[in-house]
Amino acid sequence: MNIDWSSLGFHYTEPEYIVRAGYHNGKWEEPYATTDKYLHLHVSATCLQYGQEAFEGLKAFRGIDGKIRIFRWKENAKRMAKSAEGLFMAPVPEELFGRAIHLALEKNLELVPPYGTGATLYFRPLLIGTTPRLGVGPGKDFEFIVIPSPIGPYYPGKFHCTTFIVNRYVDRAAPYGTGQFKVGGNYASSFRATEAAHMMGCDCLFLDAKQHKFIDECSAANFIGIKGNEYLTPKSSAILPSITNDSLMTLAKEMGLKVTRRRIRLEELADMSEAAACGTACVISPIDKVEDTEKGVTYSFGDEPGPVLSKLYHALKDIQYGRAEDKHGWTEVFEI
Repeated sequence: MNIDWSSLGFHYTEPEYIVRAGYHNGKWEEPYATTDKYLHLHVSATCLQYGQEAFEGLKAFRGIDGKIRIFRWKENAKRMAKSAEGLFMAPVPEELFGRAIHLALEKNLELVPPYGTGATLYFRPLLIGTTPRLGVGPGKDFEFIVIPSPIGPYYPGKFHCTTFIVNRYVDRAAPYGTGQFKVGGNYASSFRATEAAHMMGCDCLFLDAKQHKFIDECSAANFIGIKGNEYLTPKSSAILPSITNDSLMTLAKEMGLKVTRRRIRLEELADMSEAAACGTACVISPIDKVEDTEKGVTYSFGDEPGPVLSKLYHALKDIQYGRAEDKHGWTEVFEI
């Protein structure tokens, strides 16, 4: 496969194999690799009728030593299990999840980008309800799929600043709804706001759905802010627990920063020296400014990534690429 690794964006590249496993009669079948990329679904499947679906995202990295490292896949397995329970689906056992990821990597080794290109191999685990049903209620049959694809940076320009615009007219997820789960409905409900922001050359900063006063998420990513020696990130039942954010909080503590998770008022952006979106896809995407067009206020953080976020970004990447010791056991070296 002839791929210009350094020019990849966050776009789908067709793999030769995907991995699938079905759940029927209360049991999971063993994952298997297949070249069939199409689903054979009944039109009344619960994933289509009622949105009974969850997904994940994780990466494998070609390290400086040539070895392939998978980053924190067990945390993705745990988060998918919580999403499954939230939507009344059969959770994918952690061991099965791991076997599927390893098989997808083994069958698509040529899609792991070379070290130094900035590209990685991304895995999209997907869980869907397949039981035909018209009455409102959960299905009892499911399919688990792992889709591998090499990707570049989520935001063009690699590690650079992005402008965000405050959104007050679309609620991404309600408190005690599905915001804490990684399900497609959360993202579909945000499209009206995010696409409008993209047309203006920005991305979308969501506020809490109840009062529209507190920072919720940055488009499809967690928010982090630096205030003096403090690492701030929102705490809410409507926010997806980010594995990347969790990793960065650990690194921030090791760097001597105070880490705080709490409700953050939008106006507190004025007291922050740095701000960013963070997640598996974007890692850290520094914010140059947040524009609150409704209030006529702009919060600025500079045109270049700040020193604290830069240090955190490189510390995490160094672990993922094997340039620094993995003290926390976050990476698993894939034995070829």
